[in-house]
Amino acid sequence: MNLNSLTPAAGSVKTRKRIGRGSGSGMGGTSTRGHKGAKSRSGYSKKIGFEGGQMPLQRRLPKFGFKNINRIEYKAINLETIETLAASKNLTKVGLSELREAGFISKSSLVKVLGKGALTKKVDVEANAFSKSAEEAIVAAGGTVTKL
Repeated sequence: MNLNSLTPAAGSVKTRKRIGRGSGSGMGGTSTRGHKGAKSRSGYSKKIGFEGGQMPLQRRLPKFGFKNINRIEYKAINLETIETLAASKNLTKVGLSELREAGFISKSSLVKVLGKGALTKKVDVEANAFSKSAEEAIVAAGGTVTKL
């Protein structure tokens, strides 16, 4: 094997189309663009979603709904989650830092405590929001509710 005998693998290299180089090439004249019309001219670019003059899909479909820019999104934490966390780590106070360390929430999450499950021992809970049933269950178990 010598440098002068190296060749690429069969079929791996294609010769490029030489467009607009005379009628003998078969790609002269209109340069494979066909006759007249916008697509044959330089500077043509089809608009995104253009369907050849037919009413485009995004205009045929009806609009619905809206995004509320003032929506506050909370991460839901149930009482059963707080119960298991307090039992496993032997906690009397469960706040955002404890939930973050346990991996239930991220750094910037807002937390709302929901009433699914039950509390068996006294736990002081800190969160951004509480449902009525969760608040009642925490107070009934002897704990306190702190809204941040």
